[in-house]
Amino acid sequence: MDFGILLKKIKEYDTIAIFGHIRPDGDCYGSLNGLKNIIMTTFPTKRVFCLTSHVESLTFLGKMDDVTDDEIFTNALGIVCDTSTRERIADKRYKLCKELIKVDHHIVIDNYGNYNFVDENIPATSLLICRFFFTYPEELKMTSIGANALYTGTITDTSNFRYRGVNLETFTYAGKLVELGADVEYIDHNLSCESLRTTKLKTFVYRTLKVTKNGVAYAKLTKTIINHYNVTYDEAASLVTLLSNIKECPVWILFIGYPKEVRVRIRSNGPDINMLAEAYGGGGHQKAAGASLKSWFKVRNFVKDSDELVRCYKQNIPYKIGKKEV
Repeated sequence: MDFGILLKKIKEYDTIAIFGHIRPDGDCYGSLNGLKNIIMTTFPTKRVFCLTSHVESLTFLGKMDDVTDDEIFTNALGIVCDTSTRERIADKRYKLCKELIKVDHHIVIDNYGNYNFVDENIPATSLLICRFFFTYPEELKMTSIGANALYTGTITDTSNFRYRGVNLETFTYAGKLVELGADVEYIDHNLSCESLRTTKLKTFVYRTLKVTKNGVAYAKLTKTIINHYNVTYDEAASLVTLLSNIKECPVWILFIGYPKEVRVRIRSNGPDINMLAEAYGGGGHQKAAGASLKSWFKVRNFVKDSDELVRCYKQNIPYKIGKKEV
């Protein structure tokens, strides 16, 4: 992958807007803040803005910028990180940018950038930003703030180096980020610390957990339950990891009731699940994906299709969802 054009464009523009996806996660926040730190540390006279939704639990990496003047984007370079399709870009003002660059690690569906830097095999976009940075060690600079951001993005999207795709490059960059000042203890504290409310909600998830015939574990968190436990939607969504270590269940799902939809967080340590998510208008990675359902009435069908996917996986036979074969 030749990052020469990315560096050239960054040098060319005085104003750079870095965009992320809706419902941002650690890799989104990490790649945005990490890239911003690299650009501002290397080229201190440039104006750089990070633009995506606010997530309180990730503000230790840096806050998103509040840009009210749309004219700023007219002569700006837009860089979109960790976002597979243009529909998922949180701030639609990316359309106002003079040129657009996509930096991503999801399965390619939409090459919406004028220039696209995508590696489907790298486990985090933050690692792609690392690859860019370490390609030009004599030219680019980064502080410990950027190192913290990129390290956080790496460990959140790899679940602490547990997913496929983690390799020597992953650990090499992680080690170099520590050398640059990434504070592992500080990062772990911020990611691990949770409210008493969230702890109590965990007991509800375990108590109401259901398992299908073929081994799909799932739990439902309605809007009423979320309000009862007084947690944020982000805190509720993070609990998908609670279902990850059940021996009999290679696929697990958390359904979260938002005001206008039911959001699905689905994970797997067995069959690929991205096509299942895509069939319901979502998407993601082979082992971690998501979708949105219009109502709770759609949950039953999603669970049924997930159970069929696991049945086919265990019997080593193809699984068809719509017109696609998984």
